[in-house]
Amino acid sequence: MTNDIKALIDYYEREKGLSREKILLALESAFLSAYRKMVPGSGSINYLRAEINVDKGKVRIFADLEVVPDEEYSDKFNQIPLSLAVKLDKNAVLHDLLPTNITPKGFGRIAVQTARQTMLQKLLDAEKEMLYDEFKDRAGDLVTGTIRRFEKGDIFVDLGKFEGVMTSRERVPNEDYSVGDRMRFYVVEVRTEARGPEVILSRSHPNLVRRLFESEVVEIGDQTVEIHGIAREAGYRTKVAVISHDDKVDPVGACVGMRGARVKNIVRELNNEKVDILEWTEDPVTFVREALSPVEPREITVDEEARKIFVIVQDDKDLSKAIGRRGQNARLTSRLMGWDVQVRVFDVQEAEKRQSQAAAEEVMRQCQAAAKTLSEQLEIPEETAMGLVTMGGTDLVALTGFEASDIAESMGIPAEEAAQILDKARDLISQ
Repeated sequence: MTNDIKALIDYYEREKGLSREKILLALESAFLSAYRKMVPGSGSINYLRAEINVDKGKVRIFADLEVVPDEEYSDKFNQIPLSLAVKLDKNAVLHDLLPTNITPKGFGRIAVQTARQTMLQKLLDAEKEMLYDEFKDRAGDLVTGTIRRFEKGDIFVDLGKFEGVMTSRERVPNEDYSVGDRMRFYVVEVRTEARGPEVILSRSHPNLVRRLFESEVVEIGDQTVEIHGIAREAGYRTKVAVISHDDKVDPVGACVGMRGARVKNIVRELNNEKVDILEWTEDPVTFVREALSPVEPREITVDEEARKIFVIVQDDKDLSKAIGRRGQNARLTSRLMGWDVQVRVFDVQEAEKRQSQAAAEEVMRQCQAAAKTLSEQLEIPEETAMGLVTMGGTDLVALTGFEASDIAESMGIPAEEAAQILDKARDLISQ
């Protein structure tokens, strides 16, 4: 074992945090690989191992050979004749496996050069395994790192002992990145690839905002205030809905902080991305009204079955404010609620049409109610009663103002039937 290999063990143990056990396992594997390269045919040995004495700097290769009768000896890589076995170990027994030192002369000096590259690769694999072990349970966490390099659109980030990668789809579209920039990232996942474990980082994930609020707002950390939902268009705008579990705590005020200090820190970390904080309520009308503030809608209509909300605003100026730049405000509100929020400008003609339709529906409702009453009073079909109402006989008093001939002619019924209806009406009035 040479001094440079000893130094390498110390380096990986001290700087990389690898255990000495893992480093020695890597060395053993490297020396076995070197032995197989040095000794032709040794790849067929079934039981081969390396023993390393770090203190003395020595390495020995052992094979467990089966003890066989001398006349049956045929495989020099896996067998040892009994006559030789008893010389090495007087207690050797037929068909037992005898540990046998098969280290070639000068193996340590020669093998170190051959094993060096293999050992480095094994140590690199061990380092990657440690990376996976450390980060496998950190998906969803917030980490701080420094941008180190760019490769084919991916950004590699120094996380201390380890390295993470932020792919192009996890970047914020209008955010600039430079080597040396130090910022915070959201750990999306830790996955195992052919080249080793990868820590996937993100700056665009909505949960980056969630974790920033959790670290900045004490009331969220102790669960007094809860983040009900987040809708984000990274780099432009984020809406956060919060709710308080303590009547004495204002959820929006807690998130904003004294003089806006808390939310300012978050906005600064997000490179001035606009952040709206809203108090969550289950009432869709109330929440939409708050989300579209300062615009005051003229009318809000809810279609609960289709989960749609129709918002009418006064004019184009209010429409522009309500939907926001490129429709972001309305779109993020829809995502946050899980409803389809549609904003339109007030249409005078449409409003008049709706009013006219509503008035007609009200008149029809009143006629139907009057017809039903007459039908019950006069004991006639509702269809006949509706005919009487249509000609103006909306009640018994109004009906008695008509002549039987007028009723018969207007409704197309016999004069006798019309007379009977009038007589019945007069009788009811006189009672």
